[in-house]
Amino acid sequence: MQIVHCSHDRHAAQILEIFNDAIVTSTALFDYQPRTADFMVSWFKTKEANRFPAIGFEDAAGKLLGFASYGSFRAWPAYKYSVEHSVYVRKGHRRQGIGRRLMQELITAAQAQDYHLMVGGIEAANTGSIALHASLGFTLAGTIRQAGYKFGRWLDLSFYQLILATPANPSDT
Repeated sequence: MQIVHCSHDRHAAQILEIFNDAIVTSTALFDYQPRTADFMVSWFKTKEANRFPAIGFEDAAGKLLGFASYGSFRAWPAYKYSVEHSVYVRKGHRRQGIGRRLMQELITAAQAQDYHLMVGGIEAANTGSIALHASLGFTLAGTIRQAGYKFGRWLDLSFYQLILATPANPSDT
């Protein structure tokens, strides 16, 4: 098993499969409809254009067991040192340390790119993801009550944050 940098050609279909399973079976994503192959084209283009990582975890046969990435937190310039991340592990492979390994790689990437804050939006009842983030030093920044509606119920969205020691010399420009 190994950490890999995901590419569209090699991983888009597998990432799409993981995304879509999360959409139709869980509250990890607040989407209603499965995503399409066209979505993955734009997803990878955005990652590449902004130098945002797409980190995967493969088994020995090259099957993607999970992936993690980040993107812009908010669009205004003063947020340039903040990113919002996500991590997804394929059903049947959760609670095996894959999410932790992916998050550790993502934290290292954020530090290398001089980001200062990582933010994760987690559905408040997702105790597994909350425990993972807490074990990595993330703290609860706040919860927006009834932020989403899915599967016939209101969902609370909790934000967890990790403040990084980077950058050494932040700038307003």
